Amino acid sequence: MKASYEKRLGWTIVVTLIILAGEVVGGILSNSLALLSDAGHVVTDVFALALTLIALNISRRPSDYRATYGYQRIGILAALLNGCSLIVISIFIFLETYHRLFTPPEVNSSLMLVVAVLGLVGNLVMAWILGHKHTDLNVKSAFLHVIGDTISSGGVIIASLIIMFTGWQLADPITSGIVGVIIIIGGGRVVKEALWVFLELSPLDLHAGEISTLLCGMTDVMGVHDVHLWSIGHGIPAFSAHVLISDRRISETDGIRKVIEEKLADLGIKHTVLQMECAECENDALYCQIGPTTEEPEHHHH
Repeated sequence: MKASYEKRLGWTIVVTLIILAGEVVGGILSNSLALLSDAGHVVTDVFALALTLIALNISRRPSDYRATYGYQRIGILAALLNGCSLIVISIFIFLETYHRLFTPPEVNSSLMLVVAVLGLVGNLVMAWILGHKHTDLNVKSAFLHVIGDTISSGGVIIASLIIMFTGWQLADPITSGIVGVIIIIGGGRVVKEALWVFLELSPLDLHAGEISTLLCGMTDVMGVHDVHLWSIGHGIPAFSAHVLISDRRISETDGIRKVIEEKLADLGIKHTVLQMECAECENDALYCQIGPTTEEPEHHHH
């Protein structure tokens, strides 16, 4: 599947470069900012797709002594750069749109229409090549780029038709402004998802408190503390905790640990580190007793 991702990305990059050349030339000849801003969007596409391709290759490297969790974060870093590049480009588009709203230049709408239609066709081809089901944040961000592009090409087509039939030149800068908004929203979303992983925040669909309560509700478990929940990469959650149980043989604790790991695996958490304890922990420790109560584990006796 991943190998075909790379092939797909390769083809998508080829199509994108063709569209880019066409839109830059067409935008300059027809004097259309909407086309040029769409071309700006396409530049980020090429950038995004190339980064995605590089990141896919690196993040598939097996974990080694240097990166014991694997190289997933490189892909996330690429997604972060990607999102930032989108935001920068949209700011440029907004500035130029602002100038043009006050002095709209003459636009050659028929040329603009032809180029925009070709751009739209190219974008649809790319969306089709990439497909829409993505487990990888990077491929997802690349797909979002292409979708944003497809929408903006449609906008440019509408703008060129408006100018062609009504001569209302403002349609061009207004469309480029809308394209800018689409770009900035997509970029912001990717940046947020990437930062979420970098800042070691809990995955959006998991709650440390709820998981602790679930574990405290199990037979044999007297309490949990020092609970940590974070993401190693996009969609790869990890969990660690100290589990308090009554004094018993190590061979018996193993059964409890397996049951806990199965419960966590049901929630989608494959990476777990569980420390079994039968002694009290320091009560002022970080996140101590994140169970249903904030009191000492004695109160969790069943």
